[in-house]
Amino acid sequence: MSAPLVLATSENEHRTISIALFAVFVAITLFITIRASRQTRTAADYYAGGRSFSPLQNGLAIGGDYMSAASFLGIAGMFALSGYDGFLYSIGFLVAWLVALLLVAEMLRNSGRFTMADVLAFRMRQRPVRAAAGISTIVVSIFYLLAQMVGAGALVSLLLGTSSEAAKVWTIVLVGALMIFYVTVGGMKGTTWVQIVKAVLLMSGALVMTVWVLAKYGFNPSDLLGAAADRSGKGAAFLEPGLKYGATDAWSKLDLLSLGLALVLGTAGLPHILIRFYTVPDARAARASVNWAIGIIGVFYLMTLVIGFGAAALVGGKAIVAQDKGGNTAAPQLAEHLGGGAGTTGGAVFLAVIAAVAFATILAVVAGLTLASSSSFAHDIFASVLRRGKTTERDEVRVARLSALVIGAVAIVLSIFARGLNVAFLVALAFAVAASANLPTLLFSLFWRRFNTSGAVAGIYGGLVAAVGLVLLSPICWGGASGTLPKGNADALFSADTVAPFPLQNPGLISIPVGFLCAFLGTVLSRARTDERFAELEVRALTGKGAH
Repeated sequence: MSAPLVLATSENEHRTISIALFAVFVAITLFITIRASRQTRTAADYYAGGRSFSPLQNGLAIGGDYMSAASFLGIAGMFALSGYDGFLYSIGFLVAWLVALLLVAEMLRNSGRFTMADVLAFRMRQRPVRAAAGISTIVVSIFYLLAQMVGAGALVSLLLGTSSEAAKVWTIVLVGALMIFYVTVGGMKGTTWVQIVKAVLLMSGALVMTVWVLAKYGFNPSDLLGAAADRSGKGAAFLEPGLKYGATDAWSKLDLLSLGLALVLGTAGLPHILIRFYTVPDARAARASVNWAIGIIGVFYLMTLVIGFGAAALVGGKAIVAQDKGGNTAAPQLAEHLGGGAGTTGGAVFLAVIAAVAFATILAVVAGLTLASSSSFAHDIFASVLRRGKTTERDEVRVARLSALVIGAVAIVLSIFARGLNVAFLVALAFAVAASANLPTLLFSLFWRRFNTSGAVAGIYGGLVAAVGLVLLSPICWGGASGTLPKGNADALFSADTVAPFPLQNPGLISIPVGFLCAFLGTVLSRARTDERFAELEVRALTGKGAH
């Protein structure tokens, strides 16, 4: 009778510690947000934090925005279950920053003011371009929001040891309420400080786990990799390509290429990342903040590699799959093992700490996404499209706060209905839309003199429709097996029996070229020219002359 009693005591202890840690973090972030609200007076304060953040602070905030729960839990789980193929997946997230650094960060900071559409509309007709950019921003943000909020429900259910649907619903509501509060009250300043705190917590938690795992193997990575291969159940194949993206399956290889292309190109088009470049005083600081972000994110992904292989070696592939077939609980399970294992106080405490860090990660990311979408609605759609520029900064900020409330409420409702679905694909879809719709128009606006309004509108809508449409035709939605797709997908959203018309789960390989092609054709088929405005944009983008 003693074992169940010890386990029950541990679970209660675990829940109490978890709730206490959540409460402490939430209290800290609420305090930060209220403090920040006292310094938020103008539109520049609300949208761009008064452009007062240092490169290091902004680099941490970018890391906080980018290192989502999908990164921490999902990539660690992919390492734990897929070995080498997990590395192929994670490397795309890091390489992507070279595109942002070399092509976008500095020129965007010089050319825009508050949103991505400021750059696109500089030499175009304001209303159609800002409407298209606003719609794209909101679509990307909603996709990303759903994945984060549904993930929060699953994480807290795991942490509290319950599979109750009510617990998931209330968790989603809590996360939604908090993100609305951060954005409406604190604006960019409050959101940025929440992201900085979260980045420090996440890096600290990951560092402790990394050092702890390496210490168990005498800081010898070879021993760790060998143990991971042995306990993975896959043997030597665990350290070779092909477990997740089949070495002999041509479609699987194309899927990996498609996913990698979306990750590498999509980061430079993610709206909640792009607006971070406006929070620093000048282009030099924007470039420096990306350098900090690359360093922080690079170290983080190296640590997830150790955490993932550590989970495979210490927890074992079977135990990870038994808890969650996608491997998303690998990092929390490793934390519990390092702390002493299930049923121990140390295991309960360390599991609660890592889960609280993951929860903090979700809160910071959803706040950034909500701010990006509400800012775009207020600044682009309300002020420029609906009011034709005839509005005050005060009215614009008021609408931004109201739209944050509406977007947050919509995200809560959609997340509640989507809580039973496997929504991991939504993050990849957000990257695909950003790479297909936003990046082509952004690059053409900055570098192509001939580019015009028709091209910008065609590029955004063409890339958006292609990315979303191909996912609706893919094995994610229709999972039936065929001669060319023998595996099928039992978790298909619509039908597990119908064969998908489009064979790739990730649309980037097709939708990204479509986005560029639509932008090109829309331009050359229109006679409109914006040469004089391009010369002005080029000077501003390269020198910073006239930048806000």
